[in-house]
Amino acid sequence: MINKIAKSIHHALEGVLDGSTVLVGGFGTAGIPAELIDGLIAQGAKELTVVNNNAGNGDHGMAALLKAGRVKKMICSFPRQADSYVFDELYRSQKIELELVPQGNLAERIRAAGAGIGGFFCQTGYGTDLAKKPNGEPKETRLIQGKYYVYEEPIYADLALIKAETGDRWGNLTYRKAARNFGPVMAMGAKKTVASVHEVVELGDLDPENIVTPGIFVHQVVLIDRVATKGGGF
Repeated sequence: MINKIAKSIHHALEGVLDGSTVLVGGFGTAGIPAELIDGLIAQGAKELTVVNNNAGNGDHGMAALLKAGRVKKMICSFPRQADSYVFDELYRSQKIELELVPQGNLAERIRAAGAGIGGFFCQTGYGTDLAKKPNGEPKETRLIQGKYYVYEEPIYADLALIKAETGDRWGNLTYRKAARNFGPVMAMGAKKTVASVHEVVELGDLDPENIVTPGIFVHQVVLIDRVATKGGGF
């Protein structure tokens, strides 16, 4: 019998290795899998490459993972904001690497990994520093129908941590409003996906037309008490 409901966050995150690439859902403070991030901190993996829309707020969630010294590199679109002081300090002291990726490119690079696409050409970033690789070398460009495009590679990940609203034991997921954000593409783009949910329902209770992330992309589901949840928005 397929049952992807994990006994605990600890069990769901067993085996995460040092040096892993981790996709973390969330958009600003909406849809952040805060409890799963706390679980990753407790699990102890370090030297991580973390992919997220931003680089943490305050000193919780993503910022707590950074503050714990577990992240070697951030790949994100919006690393700086009013309360990104944890990342700011680490970056200014050269204790963390940053790869800045336009938001649309970030989503598509993750989706490409899950869809089996070897890469794609995009106009965004052409003629700017964003058209360079992390090592400073220029990315491949191509003239297509009179316009220049930049070649972007997929972002392959070992683990995805996402926040959903409802799930079943097969791992089918629905989301609540803006908390959906990067969750669906991140679930596709990782070797292992762990999702937190606030409700577990019986098989068949989710209308197939309303399932956003099919269980084929999800490996573990963790039930989180809504009252106990902290941060994460929505």
